[in-house]
Amino acid sequence: MESTQIVILAGLAIGLVYGTVGLLSGFCLMSSMRGFLAEGDGRLVRSYALAIAVAIAASQLLAVNGMVDLGKSIYLQPTFSVPVLFLGGLLFGYGMVLSNGCGSRALVLLGRGNLRSFVVVVVLAIAAQMTLKGLIAPARIALVQASQTSVGANSLPSLLGTFGFTEGLSRTIAVAAIVIALILFAFAHPAFRRSPGQIAAGIIVGLLVAGGWFVTGYLGADDFNPVPVTSLTFVAPIADSLQYAMLSTGLTLNFGIATVAGVFAGSLVTALATGRFHLEGYSSPRHMLRSAGGAALMGIGGVMAFGCSIGQGLTGVSTLALGSFVALAGILLGTTAGLRGSLRVQPLAVA
Repeated sequence: MESTQIVILAGLAIGLVYGTVGLLSGFCLMSSMRGFLAEGDGRLVRSYALAIAVAIAASQLLAVNGMVDLGKSIYLQPTFSVPVLFLGGLLFGYGMVLSNGCGSRALVLLGRGNLRSFVVVVVLAIAAQMTLKGLIAPARIALVQASQTSVGANSLPSLLGTFGFTEGLSRTIAVAAIVIALILFAFAHPAFRRSPGQIAAGIIVGLLVAGGWFVTGYLGADDFNPVPVTSLTFVAPIADSLQYAMLSTGLTLNFGIATVAGVFAGSLVTALATGRFHLEGYSSPRHMLRSAGGAALMGIGGVMAFGCSIGQGLTGVSTLALGSFVALAGILLGTTAGLRGSLRVQPLAVA
């Protein structure tokens, strides 16, 4: 079997597991932040924190052992635009609140029969494609070119290296500090410690991120037909999936498209098997408009930020790229603004 076929099948498998876990556990940054900030339930946010810790530890272990070159990913680039990454994160985070979930969560809910998520997925895909290659692309490119800078250190270990630490010691310090802090944060919460499902979800999702790196960086490392080194991310892959569904002739399947298909299929099968499948729709035209507007913001912001709450929040951060921390900060701030303060997204009135 060719390496590209292995990568596609592995991407499908990773997506199937993510779709199952996402449906059973409710894994989602927006839900995590809402529970943490508005409802006083910190279990989901600690599951997300644990996923980050596991993703960093496992991904860096792969890198140390030469099984993946994270430097080939889009996250560890010698130049990047801090303003565009942060602004993209803000737009994505706020749009996530408007749409009541990120792109990956929309795929999971779509598999459960949530027709609102169909609108979110389609609008997100169109907005992302417009920002990548369409009408919005020239403005995005101009903004990046006007604000990007070349950096001597593009990751946390390389930043520590400027203080005289060796490469190995810098990586060890960075990984240990972040992973230990996140694990302590997660397990300091008694309710989380009594939630084996949330603990398992955090561990599995973190391992899926490392699995994506292994698949594309090691199994897909073909000198004659290499595949892009990537892992779990959903904005561009959702856009690519819609384009592939419409124009498959002349296009090729890739890891991202296979993952998107796997997430939907995993959620659908799990929903049917557990009796969770049921059709849902919008409560009003205003509800639909808000949801579609949030999806558009996520599509635009996700492209500007080089990823979503999964693509940057887990996959990008697992590389310890400084740009990923900037994007994640924007996503968290945008989500917080949508949940609290003067820009808070108000609950829709019940008819």
